[in-house]
Parts: sequence; C-alpha cells; structure tokens
Amino acid sequence: MNPSFPAAPTVERQSEPTESNIRELVYAFYDRVRADALLGPAFEQRLAGRWDEHLPKMCTFWGSLVLGAKQYRGNVQQAHQPLEGIEPAHFSRWLYLFLDTVETRYEPAAAVRFMEPALRIAQSLQLSKFGWDYVVPAEQIELLERIAPRRARDPSEEHPGRARGEPFPAKIIGRGDD
Repeated sequence: MNPSFPAAPTVERQSEPTESNIRELVYAFYDRVRADALLGPAFEQRLAGRWDEHLPKMCTFWGSLVLGAKQYRGNVQQAHQPLEGIEPAHFSRWLYLFLDTVETRYEPAAAVRFMEPALRIAQSLQLSKFGWDYVVPAEQIELLERIAPRRARDPSEEHPGRARGEPFPAKIIGRGDD
C-alpha cells in the first residue's frame, strides 16, 4: 500500500455486487476522494453543494454497469469534458483509489466486474481529454490486460462461412472499378 494514499477501511468482502453494497462502495470511495489531497479539491470545485445529487447518480451508474440494471441515463464523456485543470495524475489517483476500494470490498471475481469497466472508461476519458495521440500510462494498460486479457482472434471466427482472405462481401462505394 502506498502511504501517500488514504487507506480503505477494512470491511467484509462481498462475493457478489448488489444494489446495497454498490451504494456502500460508492459512498466509501467518494469519502476517500473528498479526503484526498489531489482529488478532493478537483471534485469539490465541481460538486460543491451537489454531492447529495451526485452520489445517487454514481450508484445508478455502477449498478447499471455491474448489475446490468440499465437505469443510468447520462453521457460519461460529456459529463467529464468541462472539467478544467484535470491532468493525467488525477486519472491515476482516481483509478488507484477506486480499484483499492473495490478490492477491499469484493472478492476477486466480483471486483473484476468493477475494475474492467473502470479501466476502460478511464482510458476512453483520457484519450478524449488529452487527445487521441495521448499515450495511456503503461501500468493502466498492463492492469487491464491482467484483469481482462484479450483473446487471440482467429479472423475466420469474426465472419463464419466466409473463407479467410475472401474480400468484404459488399461493393465499396466510390471505388473506380466501373
């Protein structure tokens, strides 16, 4: 554990996410965010006086992702675009605190259900915020690969019934063959 980060309190680890323990996770995580020297001021700048509105929305968001509840009706990219002063260090710290909070509250198989989308969303937000030529930190990519390894794909699996190397089965518009 890195001593510069506030420690997550010890709680019983859950084997499955539920609405109730997702709520506990979200509130515990944001307690840590608010107490964090780097993230606290950035979040307070945006959410001062609106925490009671934000936290239930985050419970709905994570419930939708992890439980498949499909109740969240927001645009993650759009919500994060107007944030001024956010740097790569903010993403790394957010990920560390979130993954650490998840890991202390869930058994590994359940924790992965939070960790994989968190890493994918963080990568997407970073590329959107810092530009498509931004290099996502290697430790984030390595962690995602450990959590959700990419399966080697056989091209014939993607289009069953089509021989490997066979051209795309549609006329390409604008091609000058005619």
